[in-house]
Amino acid sequence: MNAAPADQIRLLDVQSLDARLQQLAHKRRSLPEHAEIESLTKDLTQLRDLLVASQTEESDCSREQTKAEQDVDQVRQRASRDQQRLDSGAVTSPKDLENLQREIASLAKRQGDLEDVVLEIMERRESAQERVAELTERVSSVQSKIDDATARRDAAEESLDGEAASATKEREVIAGSVPADLLKLYEKLREQQGGVGAARLYQRRCEGCRLELNITEVNDVKAAAPDAVLRCENCRRILIRTSESGL
Repeated sequence: MNAAPADQIRLLDVQSLDARLQQLAHKRRSLPEHAEIESLTKDLTQLRDLLVASQTEESDCSREQTKAEQDVDQVRQRASRDQQRLDSGAVTSPKDLENLQREIASLAKRQGDLEDVVLEIMERRESAQERVAELTERVSSVQSKIDDATARRDAAEESLDGEAASATKEREVIAGSVPADLLKLYEKLREQQGGVGAARLYQRRCEGCRLELNITEVNDVKAAAPDAVLRCENCRRILIRTSESGL
């Protein structure tokens, strides 16, 4: 294959832009904000699970407290009715009076026990409420950090995308001036060789594989016509000659 030396030089410009686009893509994928957001999102998920559990506990305590307070109220009302009967003098039988007094004493003890239960539930509920408040604040804090990291990531991506768009447009212009057959070969080699399809020959060294040409290879390059498209004997990439090739 033959191509004008100027066209081959332009191929190096295409390669340089392709390398730049690869770097930008890698940088975009490797933004530190990605890992930061992922870590914070895991933390947020755990905190939200804990918050739901605490909210459920608080809700359960609320229902328990309501039920326990109703039980206390029922006992209190019954004791009040019994006390009214006792105070009214309507019960005259000594045995009935004894039974009524015994029931009033039993109800008082029962009320005291139930009130202790209410206090225990109230303490658990207060603890759950404090936990809900704490977790709500922590969830809000982590969410704010995620929002901040997301904004920084989006700004960085926007900047990188702008650079990539500019490089892509420049590549299109330069690639459009490279002969189609040469560009096709370059694209094929670039895909096969890890993104590098053309390399400069610098001081008798291929910048693609970083290996120095032996004397035979150097003589072959010297003897080649200026428009001959050369290939590195080691890595098979297109070898571009310049004034710095050391020939």
